[in-house]
Amino acid sequence: MKVFVIIAVMCVLFSCKQEKKYHDTNHDRKSLGTSDKLADILKFQQKLNDEFKDPETSPLADRFRIDFETLDFFQPDTNYVIVAEFIRTPEALPFSMPTTTERESTEVVYGIAKFTINGKKQELEIYQTPELITQEKYKDYLFLPFTDATNGEETYGGGRYLDLRIPDGNEIVLDFNKAYNPYCAYNKKFSCPLVPSVNHIDSRIVAGVKDFEKK
Repeated sequence: MKVFVIIAVMCVLFSCKQEKKYHDTNHDRKSLGTSDKLADILKFQQKLNDEFKDPETSPLADRFRIDFETLDFFQPDTNYVIVAEFIRTPEALPFSMPTTTERESTEVVYGIAKFTINGKKQELEIYQTPELITQEKYKDYLFLPFTDATNGEETYGGGRYLDLRIPDGNEIVLDFNKAYNPYCAYNKKFSCPLVPSVNHIDSRIVAGVKDFEKK
């Protein structure tokens, strides 16, 4: 299934993350072996690179896209495929999440992910976008923006995003190898949600996409 078909247009009008859906298949990664997890990560990287090369879906300005070959990724590491406790928050009310522009994005805290990474316990809010879930194929879509100790050094200073799907039970898989930059990291014309301060990971997440260097 192709993704990002209309991302270039939608990111301008709405949010960078609204059309960035890498989890269009609902396979259970908890049951995958190490080699399968690595293959899944590499598939993600290839798909992302393909979208950045395509003038119809790339956030890059033409002068950067023409010579584009690959994004800079951390080496795949299955230690960053985390099975987190997932606590739903059905009483949460919609709120306005600031963005990199004057626009605000309406979000709802759908649940809390609790997990341990690099020996430290973490709690992150996971959001659902009311406007987005009106679309049938994204009705179970969830959004996890986060910052960590690599921001401003190896990774984009504004933090990174993970796209998720609503799990069946009380656990959710967070594969930080699939952490990607908001489109405003590549092009200031996009409007991207700012990571809430509560979603800071007090550790270095050396997985996923690194910062982008314009050459």
